[in-house]
Amino acid sequence: MNNKNISVKKFNFSFYNELLENKIILALLSGLLIFLSFPKYGFGLIAWVSFIPLFFALWKVTSLRQGLLLGFLTGIAGYIGIIYWITYVVVNYGYLPIYLGVILMLLLTCYLSIYTALFAAAIVFFRGKILFLLAPALWICLEYCKSNFLTGFPWENLGYSQYLNFYLIQFADVLGVFGLSFLIVMVNVSLFDVLAKRSKKAIISATMVFLILGSVFIYGVIRVNHVEKAMDNAKSMEVALIQGNIDQSIKWNEKFQKETVNIYERLSLQNTPAEGGLLVWPETALPVNFLDINDLQKQVKQLAVKTKSWFIFGAVSYLPKRGYADYFNSAYLLNPAGESRGRYDKVHLVPYGEYVPLRNILPFVKGLTAGIGDFTAGAGFYPLLLDDRKIGILICYEGILPNAARMYKRRSADLLVNITNDAWFGATSAPFQHFSMSLFRAVETRLYLVRAANTGVSGIIDPRGKIIAQTKIFQREALKGNIKFVKIPTFYAQYGDIMVVICFVLIMLYFLVSWKGRLKNDNRKHTRNSK
Repeated sequence: MNNKNISVKKFNFSFYNELLENKIILALLSGLLIFLSFPKYGFGLIAWVSFIPLFFALWKVTSLRQGLLLGFLTGIAGYIGIIYWITYVVVNYGYLPIYLGVILMLLLTCYLSIYTALFAAAIVFFRGKILFLLAPALWICLEYCKSNFLTGFPWENLGYSQYLNFYLIQFADVLGVFGLSFLIVMVNVSLFDVLAKRSKKAIISATMVFLILGSVFIYGVIRVNHVEKAMDNAKSMEVALIQGNIDQSIKWNEKFQKETVNIYERLSLQNTPAEGGLLVWPETALPVNFLDINDLQKQVKQLAVKTKSWFIFGAVSYLPKRGYADYFNSAYLLNPAGESRGRYDKVHLVPYGEYVPLRNILPFVKGLTAGIGDFTAGAGFYPLLLDDRKIGILICYEGILPNAARMYKRRSADLLVNITNDAWFGATSAPFQHFSMSLFRAVETRLYLVRAANTGVSGIIDPRGKIIAQTKIFQREALKGNIKFVKIPTFYAQYGDIMVVICFVLIMLYFLVSWKGRLKNDNRKHTRNSK
């Protein structure tokens, strides 16, 4: 009996060692945990331990090549789960065969995984250094590059996973989403050090990290109280957000244009905001060129008069030129008399969604703009005037761009309005991801944000980042509520991603010091061998 017990213990111990040494499984596990940190399938709490398996996989690795491979596998496992919906979009609306849709999604996944590969390789390179500072700084540098290089893809940066962590996200008005990403990686490193090394130094470092995290939560509690006091004394306005739930396959069909406008009109008249309030339709809710004088244009203008409301809606516009026209994805503002009070043209266009780069080199991608066409970028993020109030418009993808909201805040915007058409995404995780990311624009600027989406998720978010109300996806409905005009300055709106600059400087300094140290060691070894 005793021998049997001993053999069982040995088996369990050997199994643990075998699992620990199976670096590929650990790397893939980290990717899975990163994916499960985001909606709609995961929870933000998972992010705080998601890197630990990868760190175990890298623990005894000395080869930068192995580090690159393990990090790349983590990226593959994570990003396939996060952006699988791209296949759905290009197959259903780009009219590509499913195998090509999968290939395009995997190509983007491979590109994004390069950043996690570089992160893992750098962890190997900086072995023995102060990783609880270097690892998060490195992650921030790479996340910033991913968010800006080649037009940028900031989709689901790590900090976005915490959108429901009410007191923690208040810190976004200081260092933005990158600041939250920094904290998450720092906690992961500290937990790994305690689990793997179990040294006094690791415990002291982890204690310091959790004191920093506690300070951030205390800041959140204090900041929430401050924002709530400002909201109590602010003037309010009633808004009505209209979710028409128009099927993307018929949206641009001329036979359904009249019916589409009628649907939006009925919902608007049934849910009219208080006189002088704000009515909002989603991106390209009007499926015609608003500048064309016709019955649909008159119907839309008359709606503002009927509801006695300010009216923001999305539509295509154009600027005639010699022999052709520049088309814009626009948002119009009408006053209660039905008169135009301004137009915003979308600035940040989505490649292969709103314009087609390399169309002559890759002709097969032309189908990706079916139903949309090629758009021209607008002049800049300039607010529209609603009486003495300034409204910052964010169209679709711009809702996940911190700098867009910052520009509006710096130009004294009083309200952010995000209009979008997420019908492209179907019932995938993308609509929920998109909505969760836009929430941070309210916290960073301390402004109310209202979001009207054709098929959802529509919502009202206050300056604390609290979701006051939201709709379900693929339902025809309206959302009414009150917003307030608050004036609260924020460090992030004023100084932007200053933390990213600090992280780049820190990484470059440590890289130079480490490289110089390695050269000295190599020279010493060479001298000894020569003797």
